Amino acid sequence: MSTVLEGRPPTASARLPRPVPRSAAPGGAVVRGALVVGCLLVVAFWWSGTPAAAGATPGGAATGAGELAGLLAAFLVCAQLLLIGRVPWFERAVGFDRLVAWHRSLGTSVVLLVLTHVALMVVGGALLDRQTPWGEAVSILTTQPEMVSAFVGTGLFVLVGATSARLARRVLSYEAWFVVHLSVYVGIYLTFGHQIAAGAHFVADPVARAVWTALYVATAAALLTWRVLVPLLAHRRMLLRVEHVVPEAPGVVSVWLQGRAVDELEARGGQFVLLRFLVRGHLTTAHPYSLSMVPTAHRLRVTVAALGDHSADVARLRTGTRVLVEGPFGRFTADAARGHRSLLVAGGAGIGPIRALAQELVARGHDVQVVHRAHDVAGLALGRELTGVPGLRYLALPGRRAQLGYDPLDREHLAAAVPDIAGRDVFVCGPESMTAAVVDVARTLGVPRRAIHHEELSLA
Repeated sequence: MSTVLEGRPPTASARLPRPVPRSAAPGGAVVRGALVVGCLLVVAFWWSGTPAAAGATPGGAATGAGELAGLLAAFLVCAQLLLIGRVPWFERAVGFDRLVAWHRSLGTSVVLLVLTHVALMVVGGALLDRQTPWGEAVSILTTQPEMVSAFVGTGLFVLVGATSARLARRVLSYEAWFVVHLSVYVGIYLTFGHQIAAGAHFVADPVARAVWTALYVATAAALLTWRVLVPLLAHRRMLLRVEHVVPEAPGVVSVWLQGRAVDELEARGGQFVLLRFLVRGHLTTAHPYSLSMVPTAHRLRVTVAALGDHSADVARLRTGTRVLVEGPFGRFTADAARGHRSLLVAGGAGIGPIRALAQELVARGHDVQVVHRAHDVAGLALGRELTGVPGLRYLALPGRRAQLGYDPLDREHLAAAVPDIAGRDVFVCGPESMTAAVVDVARTLGVPRRAIHHEELSLA
């Protein structure tokens, strides 16, 4: 059995994915700039199609502002979908964690703009028609084309927005949230018909209708390509299946997947993939799981902690279960290192990407130190794979703070464990609170901000 299958990071001569030069990633400025330009074009389109006399009365001004809010919401919902559409260029430019964060922010903006659109159109119409807002709302709903469907679609937008709030996310399971979240596609479909049939800027302008329709068609094509077609083609090529499931620690298992041409994924240590296990209970959702080793030609491995219903069920997967894979994603890789000395800090399920990242850094000849935090010795999953590896120092820090009487990752103890931390790149992966604490401690110990690397792994 090879050193990789035994869990040991390979030597520098082992085949690893081709590094991506830093300069190849254009950064988030281009994406942010494109969003700003798109919004400005929408404003210019609205301005050119709005009569000057529209702002002469309060009712006309409110109605015009409501039309602008609706146009911006309709444009931003396309941008929001593209950000999480698995489009490779966006992921390389920004990073999946930031794309998800931007998607959340835009989601809030879209819901607020939709509600603003509805409120202003009702108030503006009421002022123009000299009737009560309630009467105007009933009139709009019963006389304007596609309004009933738009009303239902707006309700779905609000529902999705409400269930995405932090309080709701604490109550809902990921699976329940995901099912509700899917209804946004129905909402988009229902409201699009209203835009084209009743939008003041589209009714008498076939060119504008064609351009707006092309925007939505292009967005749908991108989603179908990268979220459906590409994963299906990858599955057909790799025929990925569960080889076996190995317990690593209480509540932690490694899932070995076997297929052909797996290394064509060109996945890097520290990245993650989206896996959809084609078995009952897993079909409806794809979940992000970090690679816990650099894939070989025929195998890849993810290490999963039981943090929810889906991840807990992973331990019961049967050999031979077929798997759809998307990715890889993430920029938490060896390319982020600015020097040849790195400190890798892992906590909980964070040991998976840290182990794979250590594998790649060691193969590059880097001086690597891994600090592994766990509640107890039994929780040091994959720790045995990192002991005795040339070029790597592994330090296990088991024990709860209440029992130890101190925090092993506080400033004093981390400085004692890694005296040269200020000269190292620091990669952190673990629970959010631990990651934030380590980042703060590293900064106080003189590590430059640009040398501290972490990445959130979430779709919710």
